[in-house]
Amino acid sequence: MLFDLFFKTRKPVEEDLPQTEGGCGSGSCGCKKKKEPAPVEPDGYDMKMGKTMNRRAAFRQLTAGLLAGAGMVQSCSITADKEKREEGQLKWEEYFKKNYRLMSDEEKSKTVERLERLYEINTGKTINVSTNGAVENVLYGYAFNISKCQGYMDCVNACVKENNQDRSSQMQYIRIHEMENGQLNFDDADDNYFHEVPAEGHFYLGTQCYHCENPPCVKVCPVGATWKEDDGIVVVDYDWCIGCRYCQAACPYDGRRFNWQTPEVPEEEVNHTQHYLGNRLRKKGVMEKCTFCIQRSRSGKNPACVEACPTGARIFGNILDPNSEIRWVLENKKVFRLKEDLGTEPKFWYYMD
Repeated sequence: MLFDLFFKTRKPVEEDLPQTEGGCGSGSCGCKKKKEPAPVEPDGYDMKMGKTMNRRAAFRQLTAGLLAGAGMVQSCSITADKEKREEGQLKWEEYFKKNYRLMSDEEKSKTVERLERLYEINTGKTINVSTNGAVENVLYGYAFNISKCQGYMDCVNACVKENNQDRSSQMQYIRIHEMENGQLNFDDADDNYFHEVPAEGHFYLGTQCYHCENPPCVKVCPVGATWKEDDGIVVVDYDWCIGCRYCQAACPYDGRRFNWQTPEVPEEEVNHTQHYLGNRLRKKGVMEKCTFCIQRSRSGKNPACVEACPTGARIFGNILDPNSEIRWVLENKKVFRLKEDLGTEPKFWYYMD
């Protein structure tokens, strides 16, 4: 395939070999043969997200959680400030909340209320965090017109502002690659150009999360913090993410970003219209990515990058709708996908006029 060399396939990481105890274990070398422990019935401490867990590790994790929570409660008890006490209690509840996907509607609502109240306490301003779920008979898809993109990067700037991305590190979910005509190698592409565009003899190609139907990033997450929603959007629960970056290594499209520091967003630039699985303010040490602007798309709007593109190079919509623009592109244009041989089934297509 013409684009087989765009990205290099990563080899899977081998599992760690089991560690053995010292001594032969038979008693022939003078050591005492270790007695096999009696089998113990599994209980709640042996399980986490449906996976077995070492009992000692489970109790260590539980103890750490209790100590952290106790510290919060103690700090609340020694201060007379009402908002400080409330903040400590909210953090305590947030610390022990369940995985987002396992929550009832009532639990999700309470979580959002805590997040909104914490923000109000810390800044004196209000935000609106949505938990809107996927709509039936909707499957989102995206198409990028290479012949129309001129490399202006208006899409990048709009994405940064809409999704409350860190300003100090210049974290960007979208990348625009400038390539020489006839060259299709990302190693030779320039995605940090600062000259006037479009440059003569060059074309431009954008990349971001492709929201694969078979996302490899989801399969490698050890705690189930990332998954594919019914409408095709691949999301991350920032509260559940442990920052191991396995998903980043598994993605063949370089679609994920790791925040090495707490995102810095000037207060006057914070987008207060947020989604729990999207552009809400993140903490340090978690993965971030494009969510098709879930806070917009699930409200019937286009992603910010689509609206910002001055040349109309970006098309977004419901693939299941026969009258949608994205469906027309798929049925009437020559389209292709990157690294289709990997079987990831990305819902992000490229085409030309």
